[in-house]
Amino acid sequence: MKDAFGTPQSLLVLGGTSEIGLATARRLVARRTRTVWLAGRPSPDLEKAAAGLRDMGAEVHTVAFDALDSECHEESLGKIFTEGDIDMVLLAFGILGDQARDEDEPLAAVRVAQTNYTGAVSAGLVCARALQSQGHGSLVVLSSVAGERARRSNFIYGSSKAGLDAFAQGLGDALHGTGVHVMVVRPGFVRSKMTAGLEEAPMATTPEAVAEAIETGLRRRSETVWVPGALRLVMSALRHVPRPVFRRLPV
Repeated sequence: MKDAFGTPQSLLVLGGTSEIGLATARRLVARRTRTVWLAGRPSPDLEKAAAGLRDMGAEVHTVAFDALDSECHEESLGKIFTEGDIDMVLLAFGILGDQARDEDEPLAAVRVAQTNYTGAVSAGLVCARALQSQGHGSLVVLSSVAGERARRSNFIYGSSKAGLDAFAQGLGDALHGTGVHVMVVRPGFVRSKMTAGLEEAPMATTPEAVAEAIETGLRRRSETVWVPGALRLVMSALRHVPRPVFRRLPV
């Protein structure tokens, strides 16, 4: 259960090597979170991430998880919940892809869609059902401002995030009143390994800033969190720009 300060005592990160996921885990462990599960593909990076959290005093477990292997999600993730209640699940996996390549290689585009959307739907539903069965918990879903409106420069990635965002909102409505809280997080450009080498967008942020926003959102039981907050106004305006004008914008 969450403590008196609203901090989850147990955390499951889907995407155990995600920079945002790990920044969030570190922030919560520095507060009161004591048990962390890192779910991801087995690798030295996953073990290194686990070791770092153990050094902070947390009890950390790793579990093999592949977003593309939906048939195994129920078994692999279900086992975690049999070990004890999970107060918070952070769905933090996803890939950016390469827009130019993916347009020429449809199978590469499909991989982006399957990872960011299909895999998230599968894992999200498995975890949501488990949280509902235990009667409490938060499911935090990392979406993106890219899902607010398709842009020429990244419409494959953006469309996958648009689907994820809509799914998470609907799931939150479905779980309303069950004791399970669903929070959608919409960061802008995040300085990370995933965006290394890309031209930085205005109002760029960091994994640590996203982690701080997630913690604040949990405390407030927010349903939607923008990072930085000013992006909410920016995207609200962009959503209503006529398409002929939008096509000419440098986005």
